[in-house]
Amino acid sequence: MDSPRLRLRNPSPRSAADRTTTDAALAHGILRFTLGINICLHGAQRFPTLSAFAGGVIKQFDGLLPTAVVAPYAYALPFAEALIGALLIVGAFQRVSLAAGALLMASLTFGTALRGEHEVLAEQLGYELVYAALLATLRWDRFSVDALLRRATNRRPLSAPP
Repeated sequence: MDSPRLRLRNPSPRSAADRTTTDAALAHGILRFTLGINICLHGAQRFPTLSAFAGGVIKQFDGLLPTAVVAPYAYALPFAEALIGALLIVGAFQRVSLAAGALLMASLTFGTALRGEHEVLAEQLGYELVYAALLATLRWDRFSVDALLRRATNRRPLSAPP
């Protein structure tokens, strides 16, 4: 008969592999949720002062890029951030949302490098690493709208092995 101490050490009947998968899924979900909050609020906080924000961006790139390119980008950026962040918070359309976020961050990195703000580039690279990590671990997604829809239709995660 099992001793009580042995049962206390391993109260779960799940295997170590099941626990590892659950831990990876939890880590993926928390990181995605946290990135989503960060990006969503970063964009949404600019809504009340959108004209001032866009004007500041246009001024920063004066002489570096044409205003006809910078102005639409500056006005669209907060909306793109808020939308991508909101999708990440709930975990909807994750592959597209993560790819869009990574590409948006790449465009910000281009502008930052063009302006020679090298101290900001390291921070932006950190965001890119988070996006890349989330894309690479998408197969562990269990806590999202996407996962609920997969369970409802009885499909495997997008990048899960057959």
